[in-house]
Amino acid sequence: MTVNEGNQGGGLTSGLLGSDRRWSAGTPPRDATGWSVTALFVALLVVFATWSTLRAIYAALSSTGAGGIVAAVVLVLCGLAVLVLLWPAVQSWRQSQIAKAALATSDLVQARVAGAALREYAFSTLGYAAVVVILLVAAQFFIANDLAVSRTFFQVPLIISSLALTLKAFWVNIYIFVVAEILVLIWGLVVAVARLLPGDAARPVRLISTIYTDMFRGLPAIINIYLIGFGIPLTGLPVLKDMSPEAYAILALTLTYGAYVAEVYRAGIESIHWSQVAAARSLGLSYMQTLRYVVVPQAVRRIIPPLLNDFIGLQKDTALVNVIGSIDAFNQARIIGSNHFNLSPVTTVALLFILITIPQTRLVDKLIERDQRRMRAGGN
Repeated sequence: MTVNEGNQGGGLTSGLLGSDRRWSAGTPPRDATGWSVTALFVALLVVFATWSTLRAIYAALSSTGAGGIVAAVVLVLCGLAVLVLLWPAVQSWRQSQIAKAALATSDLVQARVAGAALREYAFSTLGYAAVVVILLVAAQFFIANDLAVSRTFFQVPLIISSLALTLKAFWVNIYIFVVAEILVLIWGLVVAVARLLPGDAARPVRLISTIYTDMFRGLPAIINIYLIGFGIPLTGLPVLKDMSPEAYAILALTLTYGAYVAEVYRAGIESIHWSQVAAARSLGLSYMQTLRYVVVPQAVRRIIPPLLNDFIGLQKDTALVNVIGSIDAFNQARIIGSNHFNLSPVTTVALLFILITIPQTRLVDKLIERDQRRMRAGGN
């Protein structure tokens, strides 16, 4: 190979790998300036709407004598905080100008990068603006008709004065759902195992368990509580007729949710691969020993999220015990509200149920995410 040929080869290599290489970015990207303009317009509109709503809130508070320095400072801080919404809108506009300049110089790569950034900022603006709009609508709802909604549901003095009685009655709800959840765990497992018993000899037991689950899953909890709470005392049966309303509520909820939990157990047991049962039986374990030592421990780990969901429903349904005269939190709040012609105590009960439910809901989400990660990683 001659020197010239070598130089030609070196020039070719330099052209391919050096600074002379030209990248092809395809067709020019679309002009996305409209998104940045829309984001900026929406941000400004939401800011002005927020300031207008805050002024209306202060005027409403002043009419009730609550518009003091503290309220003014809080509202001013809220008005300043909403200005943060302008930052991603301005950034979106800035990226749109960068994209235009890049297109003018045929720098398609930079234009695409800037276009993607401006869309990201624009969508962030629109997303947060939607949240602010929802809050504004809620605020307007509460101050409408001279604070009629706030006076009806959030009368702070009444909430404070009735809080002690409401909390004391709320312990009845806690007692009912804690005892009922323990009983439901046991009773649901018994029903699930009965429904899965093998052989012709167990056919009647399977039939009874199937009828039970179908009947109580189709029966509303409030009807079950009403029938047991008022029906059993009318029968005059020894011991049963002298039970407390809370005991009747626990019995009714156990029967109702036992049917749901039994199906959850059954789904978990049937999800265990048949080879697990075959291996255990080949080692000499009986059917019940196989369930106890091999199948049920694995099934329970899989069904914890749906079990917690059922228990969340059980906790909320404890408010239904008011139909049989149990003085739970809802019944107590209803009595206080009737005396004052106001529903603020009931709002307190609603907040109490939310406070005990949301942490469990987030726990269920975490457990589901953990199970999904384990399944994606190839675990059991």
